[in-house]
Amino acid sequence: MTWLVIGTDAVLGVFALMFAVLWFRHRLRAFLAGAGVVVAYAVSEVVKIVVQEERPCRTAPSLAPCPDPGDWSFPSNHSVIAGASAMAIWFLHRTYGWVAMVCALAAASSRVIVGVHYVHDVLAGLALGALVSWGIAVVLKKRERPVRQDEAPTVVLQRLR
Repeated sequence: MTWLVIGTDAVLGVFALMFAVLWFRHRLRAFLAGAGVVVAYAVSEVVKIVVQEERPCRTAPSLAPCPDPGDWSFPSNHSVIAGASAMAIWFLHRTYGWVAMVCALAAASSRVIVGVHYVHDVLAGLALGALVSWGIAVVLKKRERPVRQDEAPTVVLQRLR
């Protein structure tokens, strides 16, 4: 196995670590953003079943082991997860969001480089994941309760009232 193959999966661990850090600041929003990644993955699995595109590693040598037959290529699940995670993290924390965007592009690129996906697989995966996460973020933003000016800014002050 090459470092590229290992790095493809390691990037997903970076996203998990970012979500864990953001959990301490945003609790429910971080949980729902992570749930959005799961929804994006489920949508991608449905698309895979409908499209059923063979992987490039079935006809050409690849750096990574080729997944079993029936594990379709379009869209790339790694890219869906990367795109959804990057968008969710972007909405929670802009600085981490930039790091997540770079990681998402690296994860998607590595899937093409190691030979298990076509370029259109990863581009569609990134777009699908980002779109699902963006939609969930918009819904969450609309459901946020606006803060009234007369509300106490801290828990202590709220309890004193």
